[in-house]
Amino acid sequence: MISIRRARPADAPAIGAVHVAAWRSAYPGILPDEYLAHLSVTRQAAQYDRAIRAGAGVYVAAASGLDVPTGAGQRIVGFTTVGWARVSGIAEGEIETLYVLDDWRERGLGRRLMRAGAGHLAGAGCRSAFLWVLSDNPSRWFYLRMGGKAAASGTTHVAGTTIAQTAFVWDPIERLLAASPAS
Repeated sequence: MISIRRARPADAPAIGAVHVAAWRSAYPGILPDEYLAHLSVTRQAAQYDRAIRAGAGVYVAAASGLDVPTGAGQRIVGFTTVGWARVSGIAEGEIETLYVLDDWRERGLGRRLMRAGAGHLAGAGCRSAFLWVLSDNPSRWFYLRMGGKAAASGTTHVAGTTIAQTAFVWDPIERLLAASPAS
């Protein structure tokens, strides 16, 4: 069984591990290899621990029961973070991260996490939402299938490298709350 729930501080190490694994899987050839090799689960975990303790919108996909080895309890296999937009002019709320481990993709977890994040944003009063995705990210098609509309382009800087990115928007946010990858 896989449940989507609000993250707890004890989840931070697993969230950090998912973050590092997802970046190493998605970004070879996009981000510098040396940068990916030196990503730190400990540093990422500390960042997410601070966010969770501060009350940020952090949601996890937690596998349990027959989906994990006997006696393993819950295993964090994906997560999302959301909040008020960090830049103005695109949308009110922002989906800051969405990562699912490779072995757990194609099970609807991304869709469920996106909906949880959108619910959090809507509950906070956001009427629209967006996210940035690296333009060369092989998973960018997912956001189109979720009903996102490309609304802006820009660049970000990672490890001294300038990388193109695209903003996908859901306006009104109800489009994301109702979206499914099949729509």
